[in-house]
Amino acid sequence: MNVPKPIRSERLNHDHVHHGFFTREGGVSTGIYAGLNVGIGSDDTREVVMENRKRVANAMGVSEDYLFSPFQIHSPEAVIVSTPWKENQRPQADALVTNTPGVAIGVLTADCGPVLFLDPENQVAGAAHAGWKGATGGVLENTIEKMEMLGAKRENITAVLGPTISAKNYEVGPEFVERLIEFNNNNADYLQPSENENHAMFDLPAYIVDRLNSNGVSAHWTGDCTYENEAQFFSYRRKTHRTEADYGRQISVISLKD
Repeated sequence: MNVPKPIRSERLNHDHVHHGFFTREGGVSTGIYAGLNVGIGSDDTREVVMENRKRVANAMGVSEDYLFSPFQIHSPEAVIVSTPWKENQRPQADALVTNTPGVAIGVLTADCGPVLFLDPENQVAGAAHAGWKGATGGVLENTIEKMEMLGAKRENITAVLGPTISAKNYEVGPEFVERLIEFNNNNADYLQPSENENHAMFDLPAYIVDRLNSNGVSAHWTGDCTYENEAQFFSYRRKTHRTEADYGRQISVISLKD
């Protein structure tokens, strides 16, 4: 059987931790969702999506009931996870943190930034979905603060940004440019000229990594671009450019071993 082969970061490799930035590889979805589509909110066949999620859980060494992902709304909300919830009880949030062994926490993305956090010394983990709304709104900081509530020390936290749309493929319009600079004039450093007048290319990965580093954690990007590597990743922007009806989602997961 074709099985998932997630991307792993040496920075998160510790004896008591499982993690993976899952790609399209190893799934049973077909058509525009071909591969490991785990998007419950997509229009893919539900039974197929649940099989894909089961394969992710197996790869993480947990049961399906202990693979958690929130109902993502591009918010700054972070939630602590310790016990299972039913699907209809998923919190509306964009980050999860835990210090409970055997609990796998993950976020779904298709161009936005998936960030996995770990304090290996104090055994606290986190996962955040950071698109531009969440990143500018504070989801990264809220994840760190929730981890500290569980005993983490930010100087011990490593944060790895997984597959994300790169600057050369992320063109934004004048309203986005104006809003980003309104947040902070220094944000202009993350914008480069576009071929289209009044547009710009936004470096989301650099913005996320710099924001994490400025908050006292050690951050790194794996360097994988979701838009340009169709064989490995789903991409909302690629779907939009092709005017396709829908798109799949990949998942990034971390858990503390029992």
